Amino acid sequence: MNKSYIMGANKLHVLKGINLDVDEGEFVAIMGASGSGKSTLLNIIGMLDTHDSGLYELAGVKIEKLNERKAANYRNKFLGFIFQSYNLINFKNVAENVALPLYYQNISRKNRSQIAMHYLERVGLTDWAHHMPNELSGGQKQRVAIARALAAKPKLLLADEPTGALDSKTSAEVMKLIQEINDEGKTILMVTHENDIAQMCKRIVRLKDGMITEDIKIEQRRL
Repeated sequence: MNKSYIMGANKLHVLKGINLDVDEGEFVAIMGASGSGKSTLLNIIGMLDTHDSGLYELAGVKIEKLNERKAANYRNKFLGFIFQSYNLINFKNVAENVALPLYYQNISRKNRSQIAMHYLERVGLTDWAHHMPNELSGGQKQRVAIARALAAKPKLLLADEPTGALDSKTSAEVMKLIQEINDEGKTILMVTHENDIAQMCKRIVRLKDGMITEDIKIEQRRL
């Protein structure tokens, strides 16, 4: 896979022949310095950006240049996102935030509510279902984001620095939850710059200047 951007009169080659296979059930950390291409790679996998050349296949479906509507449909069908900044909607309560992806799957309001409560129970936040995001701690917000990502039953979870805004104790709690989700068979791809967080995954892929320099399976550090 290759990806370039035009920067004025210059062409910036961001991904230079990336070749990456991720099997179902894996838990992979993507690491690299700023400018290494890891965010671009995650954006392409998340169908938020397109690649210039090469093949991208997700769950047996070839992902090529898509219009925004089709890309949104595929994202909702295949992918769950966990962001460093949580991306919760401030004027909706916790349960409504978790249920939001289900709205786009044309699931009834009653079923959306039941599914949202199920996943809030999964992340230990049932009692906070009717609270607003501004009433939550950072760790609680990230748990809501994880519940929202799981609610649509995605094939792949994409986590972009999910502990980047959290203190070390809360980071450990969130990573323990993510490990448990992976134990249940969910495939997880996580961008992180923190070595101790990467050691909690099962495989580390390191990027430098748009190329993979290391791809190793590791003994996962359990919490």
